[in-house]
Amino acid sequence: MLDHRIQSRHSRRLFLLSSGSITLLTLAGCARPKSRRDTHALKLAGQAKRPTPYGAFPNEAFPIAAIPRGRLERKFQRQRVRYVTDEKPGTVIVDTGNFYLYHVERKGWAMRYGVGLGRAGFAWSGRARIAWKRKWPTWTPPEEMIARQPELVKWGVAYGGMPPGLDNPLGARALYIFQGNKDTLYRLHGTPEVSSIGRAVSSGCVRLTNHDIIDLYARVRSGSPIVVI
Repeated sequence: MLDHRIQSRHSRRLFLLSSGSITLLTLAGCARPKSRRDTHALKLAGQAKRPTPYGAFPNEAFPIAAIPRGRLERKFQRQRVRYVTDEKPGTVIVDTGNFYLYHVERKGWAMRYGVGLGRAGFAWSGRARIAWKRKWPTWTPPEEMIARQPELVKWGVAYGGMPPGLDNPLGARALYIFQGNKDTLYRLHGTPEVSSIGRAVSSGCVRLTNHDIIDLYARVRSGSPIVVI
């Protein structure tokens, strides 16, 4: 009789333990293991939260849209790099052969930007200074350009130039290059044409994305030296 009771209690305990095991297994089965798709989704979510230097600038005088990821080649995106030079910090160096612009910093570093170059960008080299800077500048085409493109006469000196805006060839900012007191007619300026960065284009001097020219504008002081190689 005693053995029977012990056996019954033992059987009941086994039943309860087995039932608990089943319950635990059932609950664990509801937590689906991460698949490759899950991992990819988490990775994309992390990327979405990662800040980008090419986001929208809604508070500009003329709001600037974000540059979609992948639109600007990685090597032409703004980045701080090691750069060995004898030029002093604050100097701007334009490397026309590689479509880069460097703003020299201390201790062997520089901020590097990708640029696009027009005919004027290749035509001039040497040392000069950035005489002044302008936000959302007016553009006045030179007489030589008007001679080639007569339709631009409406933006000539006599008409006060082309007003600022997203369609203005100088973009969001312009830096004006002088040698002594003489205007070289050479400019560092913005452009919304992202595809022109890293390429030789039909006209203009040295163009950066509007995002990058805004960044460069904030770093460079009027009177800073510039070297074009």
